[in-house]
Amino acid sequence: MNNTSNDAKKLLEAVEKRFGGNTATKKTQRNLLKQQYENITTPSLEMLDQTFDRLQKLMSQLELLDENISQEDVNQKLLRCLSPECNTHAVVWRNKVDLDTMSMDDL
Repeated sequence: MNNTSNDAKKLLEAVEKRFGGNTATKKTQRNLLKQQYENITTPSLEMLDQTFDRLQKLMSQLELLDENISQEDVNQKLLRCLSPECNTHAVVWRNKVDLDTMSMDDL
């Protein structure tokens, strides 16, 4: 390898390390995001759209780290974390036949 190739390889490795992280960093990020996903709740003053946005952001970040969660699990998570005022609606939505394929937007 010539110097130019070596320099380019080192530069690429530095960029990947800085912006993409190494395997251990990605694993840590994935674990932290999964923990946030598992523990997500709706604070009493938070609006439904805010909860939805937080969950959607977590899902996007997990997907970027190749962590895929089924649509049904995501929908169930959203319904479980809703405030008590939404319980009646959540029960109805949980029993929808197409909950496993319905997007969060449709839900």
